[in-house]
Amino acid sequence: MLRILKTRRLQKSRTIRYPDGPPPPLPARFAGRPVIRPGACPEGCAACVQACPTGAIQGRPGGNPTLDMGLCLFCRDCAAACPSHLIEFTGEYRLAASDRSRLVIASNSGTTPPQVRSAEAARLFGRSLKLRQVSAGGCNACEADTNVLGTIGWDLGRSGIKFVASPRHADGLLVTGPVSANMRDALLRTYDAVPEPRVVIAAGTCAISGGLYRGSPATCGGAAAVLPVDLFIPGCPPHPLTILDALLRFLGRVEDPSPDS
Repeated sequence: MLRILKTRRLQKSRTIRYPDGPPPPLPARFAGRPVIRPGACPEGCAACVQACPTGAIQGRPGGNPTLDMGLCLFCRDCAAACPSHLIEFTGEYRLAASDRSRLVIASNSGTTPPQVRSAEAARLFGRSLKLRQVSAGGCNACEADTNVLGTIGWDLGRSGIKFVASPRHADGLLVTGPVSANMRDALLRTYDAVPEPRVVIAAGTCAISGGLYRGSPATCGGAAAVLPVDLFIPGCPPHPLTILDALLRFLGRVEDPSPDS
């Protein structure tokens, strides 16, 4: 026992300081919020559109393309394909939005993340939020980055947010995966078992839009095609910091950035 206590003292605290302190540094290879820089695309160029495996980029006649983070895999193939280097993936980890349309990036979108705070969610669940995680046909990447929030490094529970085993003990659902046809009924039954008022969070590109599996008859095209979604967290998979930030801002535990920041 004395050896354990000595080791614990030498190790000190391993939990990140965020949100009471600065967020942890992210690796240089991290692909965050994309930016489409103002500038003229070459006449007839569609290199970025053709490079995107999910159709997240849409060309606009006479203007720069738009990029839908709800479809984006953050693979950066579009940035590599653009001959004018107008597309860049920044280190901004705050990607979530409460409005699906706010996930669409245009050249005039700026760099400020959209506001996600829900006054109703903050009032009801601001001090305690229990979520039932549903993997609806996911590959386990989003599930893994959600699960890591419960480790000593992140300690999600200190913010009053916990994952529970039963939907009857939950305040809402956090859905991952494209919602396969075989999981549709199970997801609906789980949703029905959550007492009202309740929230639904779509975490990851697949849960938002179906991702790579959009249009497949074996999937429903994401959680929003089946349930009313209150919070969208893009990424493939979303970084644990992105998920944590989204939950805390949604509940009003962390301030949303001002529109002019």
